[in-house]
Amino acid sequence: MNDTMNPARQEDPSTMLRDKCLIGVDLGATNIRVGRIEQGSIAQLESENIVKGDTPDQLLSQMESLIQKVINTAVQGIGFGVPSVVDAAQGIVYDVQNIPSWKKVPVKSIFENRFNLPAYVNNDANCFVLGEKYFGSGQNYSSIVGLVLGSGFGGGLFLDGRLYNGRNCGAGEVGMLPYKDSIFEHYCSGMFFERQFNITGGEVFQYAEEGREEALIMFKSFGVHLGKALQAVLYAFDPEVIIFGGSISAAYPYFRDTMYNTLQDFAYSESLNELQISVSQLKYAAVLGAAALTLEHHHY
Repeated sequence: MNDTMNPARQEDPSTMLRDKCLIGVDLGATNIRVGRIEQGSIAQLESENIVKGDTPDQLLSQMESLIQKVINTAVQGIGFGVPSVVDAAQGIVYDVQNIPSWKKVPVKSIFENRFNLPAYVNNDANCFVLGEKYFGSGQNYSSIVGLVLGSGFGGGLFLDGRLYNGRNCGAGEVGMLPYKDSIFEHYCSGMFFERQFNITGGEVFQYAEEGREEALIMFKSFGVHLGKALQAVLYAFDPEVIIFGGSISAAYPYFRDTMYNTLQDFAYSESLNELQISVSQLKYAAVLGAAALTLEHHHY
């Protein structure tokens, strides 16, 4: 089993990106980031806090305004990443977290009509794994699982050379699998610290950085649960590489050892020997991954 905390070729984009000019839109929980990607890197980035209104139109207008700031005549497509259930084929977004007015929004058709460019929509975890495939530590692999460790526990799959959505864009959501008295998400995200210790993951990380023993013990416990989740990932998908993203991945050194120790229970030792585990080093990975939706479309 190989540990790649500092993956190689981080700044070397794939050949597909060299002549592409794309826009990526990351609709987060509290802000919107829009970037224009040229020759494999972000040439211009605009960001604003989300304006939440009673109708979807206010946020759509805000997104359009940000796109207008970065677009030029060279842009070939726009990709949108959202923290939500998505009909990827139709480009319809359902029930966006923290944005009550977005119940069923046809993002693809709206922005294709407004900008006369192809537009693609997917959930944020899928965009994360695409960002790593095209811009990050997944460039040399054809089977990748991206796991986002943050306020939740999201998963994205890039298998046998292509993004795998599943029928309803829900494939790879390991966090929803049953585990102990609940689900993996409650043990492999910030929810673990809140539910078990009544403290935020950010606070635990700060205390761990200060060397506090109680915080180090909490992360060791977290690593055991994450190791069990990785076993489920390996049995289900058998990837070449697993890449962590999200805020909690910054604490990787504190839960790494117990995670690896737990993985030793995995039945197929040869699979463990070949497995790569990487922590994302990409800045604005969600913006880059959203833009990569346009590249992924050409695989079909």
